[in-house]
Amino acid sequence: MLPLVTMETLLRAKCFWRLAIPGSVRELHKDYRIVPPQNFSNYESIKQEFKLETPEYFNFAKDILDQWTNMEKAGKRPSNPAFWWINGNGEEVRWSFEELGSLSRKFANILTEACALKRGDRVIVILPRIPEWWLANVACLRTGTVLIPGTTQLTQRDILYRLQSSKAKCIITDEVLAPAVDAVASKCENLHSKLIVSQKPKDGWGNLKEMMKQASDNHTCVKTKHDEMMAIYFTSGTSGTPKMTGHTHSSFGLGLSVNGRFWLDLTPSDVIWNTSDTGWAKSAWSSVFSPWIQGACVFAHYLPRFDPTSIFQTLSEFPITVFCSAPTAYRMLIQNDMTSYKFKSLKHCVSAGEPINPEVTEQWRNRTGLDIYEGYGQTETVLICGNFKGMKIKSGSMGKPSPAFDVKILDINGNVLPPGEEGDIGIQVLPNRPLGLFAHYIDNPTKTASTLRGNFYITGDRGYMDEDGYFWFVARSDDIILSSGYRIGPFEVESALIEHPAVAEAAVVSSPDPIRGEVVKAFIVLSHDYKSHDQEQLKKEIQEHVKKITAPYKYPRKVYSSWETATAPGK
Repeated sequence: MLPLVTMETLLRAKCFWRLAIPGSVRELHKDYRIVPPQNFSNYESIKQEFKLETPEYFNFAKDILDQWTNMEKAGKRPSNPAFWWINGNGEEVRWSFEELGSLSRKFANILTEACALKRGDRVIVILPRIPEWWLANVACLRTGTVLIPGTTQLTQRDILYRLQSSKAKCIITDEVLAPAVDAVASKCENLHSKLIVSQKPKDGWGNLKEMMKQASDNHTCVKTKHDEMMAIYFTSGTSGTPKMTGHTHSSFGLGLSVNGRFWLDLTPSDVIWNTSDTGWAKSAWSSVFSPWIQGACVFAHYLPRFDPTSIFQTLSEFPITVFCSAPTAYRMLIQNDMTSYKFKSLKHCVSAGEPINPEVTEQWRNRTGLDIYEGYGQTETVLICGNFKGMKIKSGSMGKPSPAFDVKILDINGNVLPPGEEGDIGIQVLPNRPLGLFAHYIDNPTKTASTLRGNFYITGDRGYMDEDGYFWFVARSDDIILSSGYRIGPFEVESALIEHPAVAEAAVVSSPDPIRGEVVKAFIVLSHDYKSHDQEQLKKEIQEHVKKITAPYKYPRKVYSSWETATAPGK
């Protein structure tokens, strides 16, 4: 159990909560593992006791990471690595907080000296799950430069757009994407520094591995104000080019304490593995800030492509206590034989990024004895709603509001709707703007203003709250299917489809209809055991199945299986 406040910085930040004796967890079947909360007693205590205020100055590297280094040196932290990386081929890296600090200071010196970057300059980092990605994150924090992560799936055109729109002065990538950068660099007038992570030199690029060997670890962290820009995340909208979402040093650096302490329920003895792509904000959530706020170990696997066998082997062979992955990953995992694997250390599983189907959570629980605790948030926020240890899980619900936010269901005029009524999911931002919310969309005041409705930030998602205070996702605002006057959320239909044993994956979209306006169209991938079945008969069976699982008007009138040639969604 952690002390009342784990570090001096959080005292200065006035983060107050009290640890209580863990409450009981409901019993399920005989294999269910009862894992009580470590950092709180129950959901009500979280809401009542959580308070987060910010100091004038805050820097995550200095005020959190370096404080954990001090605790390590004083023998006040378990002998658990701060960072643990493997690549599946026998290579392994383990760093203590002290080693993380030393290496990140070397990296910081490279940014300020060799790259001549100044506080506020923007740095694009496009790297796979390799240790240098984490060092780049911390080095940017130490120098006050603004991190802009990107997925390694970006194309040359994507990279050009990001370099030009962000006005980044430096880019860090590997030898795979370096040619794409070189192809567009001449069109990017602000770009003057390029760093490559490679064993081989490349003309026009600073070789990070060689530079790290020569760099000094004597570096003084900049003193950043809490509301200075810390990172920019490109996120796609419903139309147009991706927008730049700006986060400050405190919005994630302090705001994500709610994720780490309550949703992930981490302590310095835990090892968390989050499989998110390094280009997405979810990696900031669960691979950087949330774990290290709590002093936990961040586990990482290079894993260039999703492989269920590698996932199972890693969970079996390493002392991973918390596993975080997307619903799609869980869906893929349960389609494989797990009987020969034992996850002896695993005690908490969470999911975010998209709604998770009740069928998936049930199968995962039956096979592992563990629930999946779904969380809901956005690139723009920290955790908005979540299922927390010790509370009843309603299958299909995204849980109750995070203590970081006052979450409501709103009508078109910004009025709060009663339980049971569908509306827009909103977060109260006036008169007091909550800490864990983005600052604004960079260079796009119109888009920023469009997210406000009265006193609320509008998430762009629709849902409803039930009588018990649980929130239920319906769809993105623009994904709602209107058929014969009925409003149909794709998630409900997808959940019903995936419960049929023949359906391995399902996606539902709207399709124009001359009579009904729109009808539900389903694209499905069939399980191997059913691919030899008569496809027309199987379609009818699946349609009847959906009519039985959910309201009959929601069934897909158009069904395309994985082996058919279908028109593009919505056509």
